[in-house]
Amino acid sequence: MKRSKPHSLVSAALIRRNGRILISKRPAGSHLSGSWEFPGGKREDGETLEECLEREIREELGVAVRAERFLSRVDHEYETFTISLHLFLCSEPEGEPTPMGCESVAWVPPEELCRYPMPPADEELIRLVSKQNL
Repeated sequence: MKRSKPHSLVSAALIRRNGRILISKRPAGSHLSGSWEFPGGKREDGETLEECLEREIREELGVAVRAERFLSRVDHEYETFTISLHLFLCSEPEGEPTPMGCESVAWVPPEELCRYPMPPADEELIRLVSKQNL
């Protein structure tokens, strides 16, 4: 009998400033540590995906953003769990993001995103971002 893996709903932010996209580096000791990703995180019980994203950005980067528009969803299966990753276009943050819940942050031109090692689900989103010129 096949057991189902734990599943998480995850929100991710597409944040742009001056033609660049904000990415964050996963902290040491975390799953896929050292990988870069679109900032965000897991939805908690009772939250909408948008509320989750806005909370995660405050906690991880110390800035406020508004989730403005849903862009895409990617379902991905890792070895021990699965995720549904939801990408939202977000408002530009007021102030400069500071790595609080991540190792570091970078503002990257869209054409250079492929140079940063990212988790498989985020890689799928890069193709979407590049294809649609977001």
